Amino acid sequence: MFNREDYVSDSDWNRFIEFSKGLETPNVVINLKKIKQNFLDLRKSFPYASIYYAVKSCPGEPVLKMLADLGSNFDIASRYELDKVLALGISGDRLSYGNTIKKARDVKYFYENGVRLFATDSKDDLKNIAEYAPGSKIYVRMLVENTQTADWPLSRKFGCHPDMAYDLLVMAKNLGLEPYGVSFHVGSQQRDIGSWNDAIAKATYLFSSIEEEEGIKLQMINMGGGFPAHYIQPTNELSDYASEITRYLKDDFGDDVPKIILEPGRSLVGDSGILTSEVVLISRKNNTALQRWVYQDSGKFNGLIETMDEAMKYPVIAENQVPGEKEGEVILAGPTCDSADIMYEDFKYKLPLSLKAGDKLYWLTTGAYTGTYASVEFNGFPPIKTYYMGEED
Repeated sequence: MFNREDYVSDSDWNRFIEFSKGLETPNVVINLKKIKQNFLDLRKSFPYASIYYAVKSCPGEPVLKMLADLGSNFDIASRYELDKVLALGISGDRLSYGNTIKKARDVKYFYENGVRLFATDSKDDLKNIAEYAPGSKIYVRMLVENTQTADWPLSRKFGCHPDMAYDLLVMAKNLGLEPYGVSFHVGSQQRDIGSWNDAIAKATYLFSSIEEEEGIKLQMINMGGGFPAHYIQPTNELSDYASEITRYLKDDFGDDVPKIILEPGRSLVGDSGILTSEVVLISRKNNTALQRWVYQDSGKFNGLIETMDEAMKYPVIAENQVPGEKEGEVILAGPTCDSADIMYEDFKYKLPLSLKAGDKLYWLTTGAYTGTYASVEFNGFPPIKTYYMGEED
């Protein structure tokens, strides 16, 4: 159904097959070489931007060490991520506390460890920052519309209306904080580049109005993530995103473009991963059923949670699949005793009719939100294991 060569080069595939020999399934193998290339491509595409890697997308130490050596900063979501990054010798001035939902004691902990850049979207959170992280730089996350064109929308729970963002920035100044800028997120795996245009326009209006009316000159726009990895649905290339977004910024700000922060996660690590699972059972629900149910040892609760609502559609290929081999439609499901543990039922995947229990399935583009976005012990199954393949492997 899918051409592996469209997603993984022959050389990387051969390296992966050799590296993964003998590894118990299910597992995810992360290709560090691919992440490095993605980072360099992003930096080349946005030379004027500071990159803050979204640690939550793939927080393995080999990934963090490599990106730190390449000069990346880091977007941190919790004190646990903070501890992991600090343990690698990465200083607090390279970090942003990007989660708007945080305990007061965690704000204090971040401040004590040298972090001075905080996101917010509410009055109570802002008060906590003023008390426990005095003098810090604040950026307010705005709500943006049109995020439903993203495969994984991030609206509603995070952000506030631009009018409230205005008030929070004024409040930050009055509380002795530095109103530094605004942020937005157009949704993860956003394929509509125009979504950035709408969000930047809102930021531009906020920049000008708050300077005119309050004398507050904002300095930064955090544009979050949203750049895509390569799943089934077609996307534009990163260069297309970069050229259009750069044009939007120049159209709105002219020669006075503010400092730009990007928080990539999926776009850096998504293409780097291959998840290997084993077919546990193949069945049909009646004697004349056209579709086979294919149950495998990885499911929504141990690696494939982003198939919820069939949002992310990963390319899936079978072990020893032969081009032109006869295929049939399947429903792909996981191993747990939970009826929600079905990855794809509406979207019709096809796999070889020769597929049998014990065969391996390779899930491509699974470097982001797989190894950590999983249950600890649901049905007794352990979290999926993640391995890191270096450039020399």
